[in-house]
Amino acid sequence: MSALVWADSPLMPAQVLPLYKQECAACHTPYPPGMLPAASWQRVMNGLERHYGVDASLEPVQVQQISVWLKAYAGTSKRVREAPEQDRITRSAWFVREHRDIESAVWKRASVKSAAQCSACHTQADQGRFDEQHLRIPR
Repeated sequence: MSALVWADSPLMPAQVLPLYKQECAACHTPYPPGMLPAASWQRVMNGLERHYGVDASLEPVQVQQISVWLKAYAGTSKRVREAPEQDRITRSAWFVREHRDIESAVWKRASVKSAAQCSACHTQADQGRFDEQHLRIPR
């Protein structure tokens, strides 16, 4: 059984690597590692100089530390076993299914910006909580 669950429990591991929070969460929601399979995280970490249109390069030792942590907590459930297109969480089958009722205009609101900005609607996304109890779609 995975250490991470998808119901009303947090997806983020109890022990979050401080370097992950410092480097990755500085620019976007600190995505729980269980949202992607290990192979996706490896490709993401190996391509930081072209990280979705931004140079997010880190020192090799930092890349190694974050990579090891991501791999240890990567998704292994049927839900995330397949790598999504371009290793984007927002293109994974489960993400698309969970957000199928969200109108495309919502993603374009200045208060949301894009589907990748989880914390715009999920008020506890930084803690790995994405349940409806903590959902608030901004205007």
